Formats: sequence, structure tokens, C-alpha cells
Amino acid sequence: MGRKSSVSRLDPEARKYLEKLIRDDRHTLDELLDAMRAKYPAADISRSGIHRYRVGFDEMLGRMREIETASAALVDELGEGVGDKAGALLAQAVTTLATNAALNAHGNDKVSIKEVGELARAARAAMQARTMSLKEREAIEEHARRRLLEEQQGNLEKIAKTQGMSQEQVDFWVKEFLGVR
Repeated sequence: MGRKSSVSRLDPEARKYLEKLIRDDRHTLDELLDAMRAKYPAADISRSGIHRYRVGFDEMLGRMREIETASAALVDELGEGVGDKAGALLAQAVTTLATNAALNAHGNDKVSIKEVGELARAARAAMQARTMSLKEREAIEEHARRRLLEEQQGNLEKIAKTQGMSQEQVDFWVKEFLGVR
């Protein structure tokens, strides 16, 4: 099994600082190394370690920017109140990311039990997000159906009174037309 990179072995605070510098996107590798050595002189970090970490970090940032751009375009196209569509899109994005992580791990013979567990949790979360979205849609549909039936029943009773219909006739229409039993 390969050894962890010098950046991943850094103290979390030092790694956050390096990530902040990388996100600024205005420093050369030498400047990043100098800044890290100035702020964290005890840190065991190399120029090549920063370079390798930066490549992966930049790739991740690029993907995040693409997702952010696509999300902004969708909001512009669909409007702010997309609700269910946004939930379905988010569930699909989580599913895609979990699948991508699983496929990447599949090609790696050195996947740990911990990583397999994390992939399983991500897959379960993706499936739960899809299920939640479906349950929410069904609940909204049921609520809308009940409100419509109540409104129709109220309208029928008003019309029945103005037309002089008996309660038996109203019950017939409620049962046969509205389907309320």
C-alpha cells in the first residue's frame, strides 16, 4: 500500500491553510511552499507534494465550478421555485457522484474496508434521497387531491342548495362523480 502524501499527513489546520492558498489561485508552487514553511515551519512538505495535491484539488474545484454553473443555468431556466425538480436533480447528482466514486475505487486494488463502508453509506444516502423525493411528491399529490375533492364537494353542495336537490341526490353525485365513499 502506498504511503500517504505529505499534504494529507499535515495537521488539519495547516492543510486548510494550504487549500485556502490554492483556492486563491494566485500563487506559484514556490510561493505556496514558502508560505507554508513560513507559517508552519515544522511541517514536512515538499514542492512536489504540493504540486500533486494541487492537481487533484484543482480537478475537484473544477468539477464543483461546473456543477455550480450548471445549477445556476438550471435555476435561470426553471426559476427559483423549482422545488421537486431541484430535489430530483440533487438526488441524481448524489447518485452520479456515488457511482463515480465506486467505479474509481473498483479499479484500485488497495481499497480499504473503511472506504468500502463509506461508499456503501454514500450509495444508501443516494437511494434515500431518491426515495424521499418520491415520497414527498406522493404526499404533495395526495394533499392536492384532498383539497380539490373538498373544494368540489363544497361547490356541489352550494349548487345543490340553489337547485333544490335532496340530500340523497347530493350523496349520489358525491359518491358517483367525485368518487368519495
